Amino acid sequence: MSPEFIFYSFITIIILNFLKDYYLSFLNSKNFDNKIPDEVSDVYDKEKYLKSQQYKKTQYSFSKLSRIFGLLIILLFFFLDGFYFLDELCKNLFDSPVLISLCFLALIYVGNEVLSLPLSFYYTFVIEERFGFNKTTLKLFVLDKIKSWILTLLLGGTVLSFLLYQYESLGNNFWITAWIFLTLVSILLNAFYSQLIVPIFNKQTKLEDGELRSKIESYSNKVGFDLSNIFVIDGSRRSTKANAYFSGFGKQKRVTLYDTLIRKLNTNQIIAVIAHEIGHYKKNHIVYNIFFSTLQSGLMLYLLSFLLEMPVFAEALGLNTSSFHIGIICFSILFSPISELISLTFNYFSRKFEYEADEYAKKTFDGKYLVEALKILSKDSLSNLTPHPKYVWWYYSHPTLFQRISRL
Repeated sequence: MSPEFIFYSFITIIILNFLKDYYLSFLNSKNFDNKIPDEVSDVYDKEKYLKSQQYKKTQYSFSKLSRIFGLLIILLFFFLDGFYFLDELCKNLFDSPVLISLCFLALIYVGNEVLSLPLSFYYTFVIEERFGFNKTTLKLFVLDKIKSWILTLLLGGTVLSFLLYQYESLGNNFWITAWIFLTLVSILLNAFYSQLIVPIFNKQTKLEDGELRSKIESYSNKVGFDLSNIFVIDGSRRSTKANAYFSGFGKQKRVTLYDTLIRKLNTNQIIAVIAHEIGHYKKNHIVYNIFFSTLQSGLMLYLLSFLLEMPVFAEALGLNTSSFHIGIICFSILFSPISELISLTFNYFSRKFEYEADEYAKKTFDGKYLVEALKILSKDSLSNLTPHPKYVWWYYSHPTLFQRISRL
């Protein structure tokens, strides 16, 4: 394969991926005005339904323009030898291959963040504000961005440094120790996410004693699930949208409820949501997800180890010698079709797991309250009740509201 052939193969993959996203989003937009199924016809009143329609169409237009903008930036970077100039800049700053790669990837990250910042600002302070979701102040928005940048550079820099040193020491056999290291990092982050990451952005407090806590503990004891760590998070600082999630393993496991969720749902509806989450634990869905994610990362590292030894890929981007950072860029493009297939598989099983967790909540508590909770949450977030089946099949990690209620 010639460098020129590989270069245009990269361009083809990027454009085909864009066209796939564009086409599926277009199909989905054609379903916006479809008749709402009877099972979910009571979610919106007339005024709320019109608002949800406007929200969906606004999101679609914004997403379409964002994708086009992103594609143009990527193509310009390719055709104007952006990778070559960035590589030369880092080589002029550093002599160490490790530092050169860290510099290169850090600049790619910073550039992406700078270009996406106006879009993120517009989405938060114009679109979300217009539809009554945004509660984020300008100060909080800036602080969140700074914190996420620092966290990404520190955590990402640490992980990349380890991978780079392993590559320098072991050559293309680096993938074995890298896989072990990434697996350990993933497990630790899953186990201690609420203790390590969440406090950087949010305030968490233990749920006060009262009816809600008593009933949650009573239900968890009934199903044999030790749940003493019940926390409330100040999600209302940023948005009116509600959520709840489980995190951690063993004694570290906890349920976190958004304060907005507690305000919008009654006690039985909240317990139904928690019963659904406990269902994921009881059915070992968390373990399965970690296991398959670990397999995926191992496969990616193994394939990457081969590509790093092929200088023709670096030549395709205008460079004379191969390097770890250029290998990652090339691999991320070449692997994207395989990644799409893996994502489809993950989404299929994720939707299956959601049905199983719903069924668990129905059997151990009451499906009626889960249906009520799902309808309220969908209404308050202006959810799309008529998504296109192909769009659901490709992108949705959860079944649609109609599908879940029909099963329940």
